[in-house]
Amino acid sequence: MTATESAPAALSLDSDPGLDCRHCGTPLAQSVADLGMHPPCQSIVSPERRWAPEAVFPLHAFVCSPCRLVQIDAVVPPEDIFTEYAYFSSFSTSWLEHAKRYAESMISRFGLDGSSTVVELASNDGYLLRNFVEAGIPCLGVEPAANVAEAAVASGVPTRVAFFGEDEARAMRSEGIGADLIAGNNVLAHTPHLNSFVAGIKALLNPGGVATLEFPHLVRLMEGNQFDTIYHEHFSYFSFTTAERVFAAHGLTLFDVDELPTHGGSLRIYARHADDDSTPLAPSVARLRAQEAEWGVDEDATYAAFADRVTRTKHALLSFLLKAAGEGKTVAGYGAAGKGNTLLNACGIKPDLVQFVVDRNPYKQDTYLPGSRIPVFAPEAIFERKPDYVLILPWNLQTEIAEQMSAVREWGGQFVVPIPEVEVF
Repeated sequence: MTATESAPAALSLDSDPGLDCRHCGTPLAQSVADLGMHPPCQSIVSPERRWAPEAVFPLHAFVCSPCRLVQIDAVVPPEDIFTEYAYFSSFSTSWLEHAKRYAESMISRFGLDGSSTVVELASNDGYLLRNFVEAGIPCLGVEPAANVAEAAVASGVPTRVAFFGEDEARAMRSEGIGADLIAGNNVLAHTPHLNSFVAGIKALLNPGGVATLEFPHLVRLMEGNQFDTIYHEHFSYFSFTTAERVFAAHGLTLFDVDELPTHGGSLRIYARHADDDSTPLAPSVARLRAQEAEWGVDEDATYAAFADRVTRTKHALLSFLLKAAGEGKTVAGYGAAGKGNTLLNACGIKPDLVQFVVDRNPYKQDTYLPGSRIPVFAPEAIFERKPDYVLILPWNLQTEIAEQMSAVREWGGQFVVPIPEVEVF
């Protein structure tokens, strides 16, 4: 080594990633879960591209010390994920029922009628807004994926193809569009431009209007070891405490919150303009804020303990699959959704351990999963091939799936769920 040469930098597993919080701008230094390199989890691998290379990106979650927003870097441009999307909400029976109950509740609670306007952000295939259309309430969906928006329009739901943010909200305002109810189910986590998104809600919401947003609850994610819900299209992960901080920064007050069983444990927050005194704070707000404080939402140790449990669960699933393979047993997966792809790729699972996966969505059938390249078939393949185990990848729907596939037990087959711990039933 010459005098002008410098020694290479030492590698560190805990090195500062050089990323800044997407809400408050603070440099991120504390790791929450490092899941390695992954392709976008909702991408589709067509048969002709089975052996073609694919781009992979780091999947690493960090927590911001001041605001406690858990987040990944926006390494995959949202246009690459959402312009053509493979997830259609209408293929989940339980989710359709959830949407119907939501619409009935909002219409009753807030007195919505033919003079109201409902706007849903990331409206998917219109599964939720159909309920408002049937009730005679004007509505509009905002959906970035053109292929999914086409399905919504075909079902009678007016849909605008766009990525929502402050600029889009102001454009809608200039066209005379305002919202008495803004709905956003599982979209808050999907935006890399968090401040623009929340500012857009503020701009689009009519005086006296209400915005509701549903997202997986960070507390339940960590308590339930739900690391497979960390993936590239989920840029942020929220506690109620953090959501309050983000919305308050944009002049919006969270006046109520519901704890929901969906997606392993979710929150539905209710927001209004901060200067709207007509709606008092519900007791649920102070109660959940206090519960999160007791849980340790602002303590570094809470986040530091999560990685160890993730590692143990990965090892347990691999041990089960290796034992099954050693005994000559066959394993099929159910559900080609994002969380399943995260789990499979984080564990390095390939077709030698899970021979195939089935999914009800025709868009995904006769393709291959990204990364693992496990083939995807229609659900009927389970009954044709009769595997010994069916690994339920969308574990949050295990009851629904086990009922739909109950005939598996006729040949002695069993179901397996990987989260929060590996369980065979």
